[in-house]
Amino acid sequence: MSKLISLSINVDKIDATKLVKGKKGRYLNVTLDVKDEKDQYGNDCSVWQGQSEEERKAKKDRNFLGNGKVVWSSNGSDPALVAEEADEDLPF
Repeated sequence: MSKLISLSINVDKIDATKLVKGKKGRYLNVTLDVKDEKDQYGNDCSVWQGQSEEERKAKKDRNFLGNGKVVWSSNGSDPALVAEEADEDLPF
C-alpha cells in the first residue's frame, strides 16, 4: 500500500557531523516510524536522525527531529480509520 506522509523537521536539531557527502550534494540519513495510532495532536509518524550500527548497539539516544501525519494512502482513506471501521464489524 502506498502512503504520503507530511513531516515537520526541526532543522536546528540536525547534527551536521552526520551529513554525508555524495556526488550530487550532502545527505542526511533519517529513520521514519509510522505508528498504528495517532497521538494527542493527530501525529502518527516520527522521524529521527539515522544511527550507525555501533550507536544502536550502544543504545545511544536518538536525535529526534520531528513528527508528521499520514495524509493519503492508496486505499483512499486514513489507515487508522480503516482499522477502526474493521473493528466495528466484529461480533464481539
